[in-house]
Amino acid sequence: MNEKPLLIIAAGGTGGHMFPAQSLAEVMLRRGWRVKLSTDARGARYCGGFPHTVEVEQVASATFARGGVLNKLLAPFHIVGGVLGAAIRMRRDIPDAVVGFGGYPTIPALAAAWLLRRPRMIHEQNGVLGRVNQVFATHVDRIACGTWPTELPQDAKGIHVGNPVRAAVLERAQAPYVAPGPHPNSILVMGGSQGARILSDVVPQAIADLPSALLEDLRVSHQARDEDMDRVQAFYAQNGIAADVQPFFRDVPKRMTEAQLVISRAGASSLADISVIGRPSILVPLAIAIRDEQTANARGLSEAGAAVILQESAFSAKTLADQIEAILSQPDTASHMAHAALSVAKPDAPQVLADMVEALALKGQIT
Repeated sequence: MNEKPLLIIAAGGTGGHMFPAQSLAEVMLRRGWRVKLSTDARGARYCGGFPHTVEVEQVASATFARGGVLNKLLAPFHIVGGVLGAAIRMRRDIPDAVVGFGGYPTIPALAAAWLLRRPRMIHEQNGVLGRVNQVFATHVDRIACGTWPTELPQDAKGIHVGNPVRAAVLERAQAPYVAPGPHPNSILVMGGSQGARILSDVVPQAIADLPSALLEDLRVSHQARDEDMDRVQAFYAQNGIAADVQPFFRDVPKRMTEAQLVISRAGASSLADISVIGRPSILVPLAIAIRDEQTANARGLSEAGAAVILQESAFSAKTLADQIEAILSQPDTASHMAHAALSVAKPDAPQVLADMVEALALKGQIT
């Protein structure tokens, strides 16, 4: 029999869910725990950064938000099957705690933990609960909040822990900021899979419209969807702008450390990275987000003076170019924004969240 305590982490198949899940897994392994990751096939594609000792369990899951009528009709059966499968596995290898990070693939593990009365909690990255976390908010023992304040159901109480960042980001926490000036300068452009298109439409033209003095030593790292890569690369090349365009950067912490400015969607994990490393940013909340959670996410950095928020309705090449110029042409302003970002950072979030898990597991043993 394995004497190490077991943590089951359940997370949906997006970087916003998987990156903080990975961070918790790294800490719990160092504390001597076994860790299993419960996710679906889509989520399994994001597992490359997890420590190799994390056991990945793929569960049957489904979403009511995508697909045709047949998919939506079959979704409950997929979910029930996933819950039963998760419950059977938990009976064989009883977890000391179960933590859900949101997304439909977390339903089987959290529901099974509720059925078996195992200690359980959720971590919500955004300032507004996601659909699945909203369902489980009143059926878990603890709610950890990455963004504060977070809108919660009336009977639910949250604890502000921040959004855990990966070890690769923590290694660069509070990295010295080189203010923009007469030397090579860098802009990092990041957009999630849902929201990268508008950045590819607007950002290249905005950068091309900057004064020649700013363009002279400028380099751009631009994340773009596969279908947008060729046109984005071609535009930068035609305008003589040094740009590295890729669908996904595996070295985001390094590129962010080197950047004078970050232009990004306002996903919770991206904002956690920006604040922990400490960089000025221009944030473009995702307009199609039903709960407008990205605006809620961005509010903390904006109110601290670390970020400029541009809503999609005002996101044009001219408006963006003006904001970029205002930051890159004023080193003191840029430096102030970088320090302000650090003021809202929660670099200890992984440790605080791990402490909550261990306290929850201990309480479960006592009761």
